[in-house]
Amino acid sequence: MTQLMALNNISVEINQQKILYDVSFTINLNQIITILGPNGAGKSTLIKVILGLISPTTGTIKRNSDLTIGYVPQSINLNPTLPITVERFMHLNKQLHYTDIIKTLSLVKAEYLIDRSMHQLSGGELQRVLLAQALAKRPKLLILDEPTQGVDINGQVLLYDLIMDAKTEFNCGVVMVSHDLHLVMAKTNEVICLNHHICCSGTPASVSNDPEFISLFGQHGASQIALYKHHHNHDFCQHHHNQHQKVILPDLRETQK
Repeated sequence: MTQLMALNNISVEINQQKILYDVSFTINLNQIITILGPNGAGKSTLIKVILGLISPTTGTIKRNSDLTIGYVPQSINLNPTLPITVERFMHLNKQLHYTDIIKTLSLVKAEYLIDRSMHQLSGGELQRVLLAQALAKRPKLLILDEPTQGVDINGQVLLYDLIMDAKTEFNCGVVMVSHDLHLVMAKTNEVICLNHHICCSGTPASVSNDPEFISLFGQHGASQIALYKHHHNHDFCQHHHNQHQKVILPDLRETQK
C-alpha cells in the first residue's frame, strides 16, 4: 500500500492550551479514513495540520514530495454584494479552461449549474461545486471537513456516492470528518476517534466495540455502526439509495449532549 502521509506524535498547543497531543497515523493511497469526535475535540485543527496550514508544536509529518491535495471545506463565506457564477468561481483555479470546468462539474453531476450564481445554490449544490473545485487539481489526497453539513438526506446520499466515485476515478486517498455513520461506514477503511488525542482507531466493526469509543459516544453511538453493518447488503443499500428512505439512523451529534 502506497503511503501518502505519516503523522508521528503530533501535538498542537495554542495559547498554552493543548489542542492535540501524541497523534500518530498514516494516510495511504486508495484508503478512506473517517475522523470522529465530539465538538471541540481538535478535528478541524487536525485537518489544518494535514493541509499544512498549522505547524505542529511537536512531532513530525512526512508527505510524499509530489503529493497533490484537494480540500472541501464545511462552507465558504461569499460576499453577498459580489455576484459570482459557478464558472467564475471555478476559474479561481487559473489553470482551468472552460472545457476543463465542464468536465470537472460533470464528475459531480453539476454541469447544469455553470451559469448559476453561487448565492443561489442549495447546500447540496454548493458542496458539489466545492468538491468539483477540489477534484480539478486531480488530487492524490482528498480531504473533506464535514462535507454534508447543512445538506438534506437526499443530497447526503448523492454527495457520498460522488466522493466514492472520485476515489475510484483518481485512485486517491480520502480523509473526512463526518458524523454520518449510517452513510459512510460501509465504505470507510479506518475510523479514527479523536478527543485531543486518538482514543481508538481501526475498522468500523472494531471501533464500535472499543471501550474508549463507547465511553465517549455511549452505547447508542456504538450501536449505530453495529446496526448499519448488520443491515448493510446490496438490496438494502440499493433500496436506500433509490428511495431515499426517511427512516435513518441518528448521527453521532445526538450522542454528544
